Amino acid sequence: MKKQLLIAVLGASVGAALVAYGAPVHDWHDLDRVHTHVLDAIHEMERARAANHYDMAGHGARAEDLLHQAEHELHDAVEAAKAAP
Repeated sequence: MKKQLLIAVLGASVGAALVAYGAPVHDWHDLDRVHTHVLDAIHEMERARAANHYDMAGHGARAEDLLHQAEHELHDAVEAAKAAP
């Protein structure tokens, strides 16, 4: 699960960096797949936190917050890529 979470967050970071630096994105489908992986990671994180009675010294909540931020940025990146000429 940690490996999937790490892959999702790294993928989200790469996708967000491409959009942030203005690199033209012609194939938004890759970003959309990363978005789907981040959503899956959010659901996995929710299950993991519940299984541990939400007792992760605040780290689980912080990780989930960061995943939600990544999901929001990826959603915006996909929409921006779709709208690009």
